Amino acid sequence: MDEELRVLTERLRVEAATSGVPDAPTAHDRLVATGDHDELAAVLTEPGQPLWARELAAFRLGTAGDRRAFESLVLLLNHRDPPRCAAAAHALARLGDPRTARAAAALATNELRVAYALHPVRLLVELRAPEAVPALITTLRRRLRPHDPHRRVALACVEGLGALGDERAGPVLNDALAHPALAQAAVRALARIPGQR
Repeated sequence: MDEELRVLTERLRVEAATSGVPDAPTAHDRLVATGDHDELAAVLTEPGQPLWARELAAFRLGTAGDRRAFESLVLLLNHRDPPRCAAAAHALARLGDPRTARAAAALATNELRVAYALHPVRLLVELRAPEAVPALITTLRRRLRPHDPHRRVALACVEGLGALGDERAGPVLNDALAHPALAQAAVRALARIPGQR
């Protein structure tokens, strides 16, 4: 069992055990043990399934490359609970679905859900898809407004743009230099972009 799956199953084991449903721990263990992708996929479509079960099934399918997990993983990527977002991003990065980058870009640039944009931003950087740089530039530019409360998202954009090394990021990274919370990261990011040193 890889480390990401181990952490996820332990977190969801606690969730199942404290759900108040008597057979939840047994159901959890069955979902961890099964190798039947159809059984896992059924959890995503059957009504009344608890969130922990849907997350476990989607994660297992996604990391196995089964695209039936895509919609569930995208919903979890934008969840208010950071561990769910992180697990969904991990699975989506391994899923290999061509829709993933477009979905992550839409979530990263959605101003109504910007508080939950950290993991979509990080996923875009990991995917290195064509949508990544424009989405990160858009998201970062919005975060440079005075008194913006989403500094972690802004910092992830700065670091991500540096990692991607695309010259289109130069202007917004130069603008980020004026923000004390972002200045050091912006200097490092600019140093990684050809022609911006």
